[in-house]
Amino acid sequence: MTGGRALLAIGALCSLAAALLHLAAITGGPAWYRALGAGEPMARAAERGSAMPALLTLGIALILCLWAGYAASGAGLVSRLPLLRTGLVAVTFIYLARGMVLFMPALLRRPDLSPEFLRWSSLICLGIGAVHAVGLILTWPLLATKAQ
Repeated sequence: MTGGRALLAIGALCSLAAALLHLAAITGGPAWYRALGAGEPMARAAERGSAMPALLTLGIALILCLWAGYAASGAGLVSRLPLLRTGLVAVTFIYLARGMVLFMPALLRRPDLSPEFLRWSSLICLGIGAVHAVGLILTWPLLATKAQ
């Protein structure tokens, strides 16, 4: 496995780990939403028995699984997915854009999310985005062909 493909494989594992963490928050309930920094409104909604926190978190987990699939496809671990390069560019862009929240102090003052959550999640997203970006750059020529 080339360096670029290895990085995309690492990116896939990161997205999958994030998806599993989101699923754990659903099963862990309000305490997990609080511990993971989802915000007090989400935790209170879960305490009231609202389906909204679980549905929202499940939606995020599903998106993260899709992103893991695209990174795994770029790494050559699974069959080639449609619009592979476009999908990987989009995933990389979203991770990097989410990570840039770290450098926008106004967004760090959201009262519904803890500053610690925003800092750590931004650093994590920036790191995952960087792994995707370097992996994508290194594999770009390989991803142009149908045969992987």
